[in-house]
Amino acid sequence: MENNETGCQAPPEGPVLCINNCGFFGSASTMNMCSKCHKDMVMKREQATLAATSIENIINGSSSGCEKEPVAAGTVSMQVDLPEPKIISLPSPIVSGSGETDETKAKEGPSRCSTCKKRVGLTGFKCRCGNLFCGSHRYSDKHECPFDYRTAGRDAIAKANPVVKAEKLDKI
Repeated sequence: MENNETGCQAPPEGPVLCINNCGFFGSASTMNMCSKCHKDMVMKREQATLAATSIENIINGSSSGCEKEPVAAGTVSMQVDLPEPKIISLPSPIVSGSGETDETKAKEGPSRCSTCKKRVGLTGFKCRCGNLFCGSHRYSDKHECPFDYRTAGRDAIAKANPVVKAEKLDKI
């Protein structure tokens, strides 16, 4: 009775389905939407406002949306010509100077050993020659590694131990 006298409506009893008919239950705090639909709506709203402010900044010539620049007292009419998007077409198989095609990019599937083609997943070992190997082919002598470890070691030692020469002393 008190609700009718004051004109207030009592909240509906029981769960309320999401207004997007996704099958989940919504709440009054999320505008009768489920949490996922509410989150998606908020994200769309944020993206729309971000796009509107970025377009405004492009039109006004401002570099960032945070800085407020002083506005002139008069009205200025300006016509802005936005560049049209260009369509870039890429040639299909690109052949490099060594005769290889895009086969290296096609290997982006499951990680496999370069020697036995066994799937290695996260446990693969990357060699200094640049290839990926399984546990049995990870050592350089097992996969005929073309990397020159001897020269790399010599260069590392030469870099770590520079030649130190003292200045010559004048003889008395």
